[in-house]
Amino acid sequence: MALQSMKNLKLFLFGDSICYGQLVSTHKTWASALAINLGQFNSQSIEILVQNASHNGNTTRQALERIHYDVTSHNPDYVLIQFGMNDCNYWQTDNGCPRVSVGAFSANIEEIVNKCSAAGVKHCFIATNHPSSKDSTSCGNKVSYDESNTRYNAAIRETFYRLLEKKADFLTLCDNEQVWTNVIASDKSVKLENFLLADGIHLSEQGHELYASSTAKIILNKIKETEAL
Repeated sequence: MALQSMKNLKLFLFGDSICYGQLVSTHKTWASALAINLGQFNSQSIEILVQNASHNGNTTRQALERIHYDVTSHNPDYVLIQFGMNDCNYWQTDNGCPRVSVGAFSANIEEIVNKCSAAGVKHCFIATNHPSSKDSTSCGNKVSYDESNTRYNAAIRETFYRLLEKKADFLTLCDNEQVWTNVIASDKSVKLENFLLADGIHLSEQGHELYASSTAKIILNKIKETEAL
């Protein structure tokens, strides 16, 4: 009797500090929770590798510079794409412009998806970002950080639905902004600040738990469905 061939699957998380888990212990991040849950399927016939190729502070422009080395050269089967909270930010040196304009941001997301598709990725997940409690303006910009974040989340959705017409079986949206809005609206005792660190942007441990119950769950279920696990 021939030995059953080993099925090796690779999931790459490709994002910024929200994926990486800045200022939270590694084992308490939602990415680690996802890897642990997927690890339950590892056996003599299947092995699922989860790699976090996220970099703190990255914009989509920087992501495109490193996507080949960090992601597509490793032939992943699944890729999560989550950027925007740096793209939408304003720096003094940019003279009132965001780090990446919303039009360029949308084009960059589309190019990342296209590069994944060309590399043979089976399925991509595109994630919006959670709301921020950082409502102040900076660097002469009249739009607050969270207003800018909301605008870029809208651009992510628009890009997703535009691409969905061409790649219907290739994409899944993980709408973190909508999930957080619903959770906070459904329970008056729950505050946005509970899910964030003091900077009003990065995930607290409780924030990672919410991501684990939403984004990580969507990824887990899609892989289970696709691979018949």
